[in-house]
Amino acid sequence: MSAPAPAGRRIRAQAAYETRTLLSNGEQLLVSVVLPALALVGLTLSSVPSLGPGRRVDVATAGVLALAVVSTAFTGQAIAAGFDRRSGVLRLLGTTPLGRSGLVAGKALSVLAVLAVQVLVLGGLGLALGWHPAPSGWLPALVSVVLGATAFVALALLLAGTVRAEAVLALANLAWVLLLGLGVLVPTGELPRGLRTLARALPSGALGDALRTSLVQGGWPWAAWAVLLAWAVAAGLAAVRWFRWSG
Repeated sequence: MSAPAPAGRRIRAQAAYETRTLLSNGEQLLVSVVLPALALVGLTLSSVPSLGPGRRVDVATAGVLALAVVSTAFTGQAIAAGFDRRSGVLRLLGTTPLGRSGLVAGKALSVLAVLAVQVLVLGGLGLALGWHPAPSGWLPALVSVVLGATAFVALALLLAGTVRAEAVLALANLAWVLLLGLGVLVPTGELPRGLRTLARALPSGALGDALRTSLVQGGWPWAAWAVLLAWAVAAGLAAVRWFRWSG
């Protein structure tokens, strides 16, 4: 019997498969590209809701990039993994040396690849609308995207691996809608006081504020990164512990 491929090669192969699947899925492209693009145009050309200080197109573009991360890393991954589990695809993967940690890593890498495409498309649209990102903010923005993608992929797998596929579909879409107003598109500082603290403690608010701090102000969002890192570690450990390959 031949020995399994090294862990790195297994993860890269899984990431390549996941990337091809995401880019060829019409429904996923609708959620990850079309809807964020419509949100960007709508927020830029309208005057409501209030987006706080800064040029409106700059704040809106940063928020829409955060929405792209949530759409691809959480909503798309949760639904895909949930139905793969129901159909038995994940049960077959469970018989391979990939393992739970390899599945999480492969999905995280595939999300980053798709996000690169989203950034090009949505960033190009933002530039056409007049977006001027802070030059010093690209590096911290990249860190924010990586941390956010990792946290949301882990949350997606935790949901998909513990709940029935039909419930995953409903909960993932409901969460997508709710998170839009909890710091993703609207800065947490513009939320009512009762929601402000909650939004800043959620990965949605932390990611949105991190990208706005980076791309609008050119700053380094250390506090938001700490929140994203905490969610990534906690959800990742929980997914590795409780993820079920079938059920």
